[in-house]
Amino acid sequence: MQIFRFCRSKCHKNFKMKRNPRKVKWTKAYRRLHGKDMTQDSTFEFERKRNRPERYDRNLAENTLKAIKKIDKVRVEREAKHHENRFKEKRSKEPKEAAKELKQSIDMIRAPAALQPEPSLILPKKVKVSSQQSEENRMEE
Repeated sequence: MQIFRFCRSKCHKNFKMKRNPRKVKWTKAYRRLHGKDMTQDSTFEFERKRNRPERYDRNLAENTLKAIKKIDKVRVEREAKHHENRFKEKRSKEPKEAAKELKQSIDMIRAPAALQPEPSLILPKKVKVSSQQSEENRMEE
């Protein structure tokens, strides 16, 4: 028999409901699977806790401090690139979505009457009337 340990009751309840953690968006498994979490970053391996004591070596300590600065710089750059890649697709879609929304709800911005030209500003169209038609109209009157 296998014993499961859960970090909180929320996880335990979801386990009992037989939910797949790879489909539940707030879980670590989902974030790892969909590339949302920076779990593959090799710089995290440097931070793993080591429980064995090591002898103090001045050169080693000096090199370690230099390496830590480089690691921090690399991590910041990778994190920035990670965020940029995640939002790149969203930025390309935003203008299209905005145009579509504007097209759908243009009536909220402009009233229907405002879309029609004002009749006082429209010049009447000139219609050419032949002499025969004008004579016929006079006779009818």
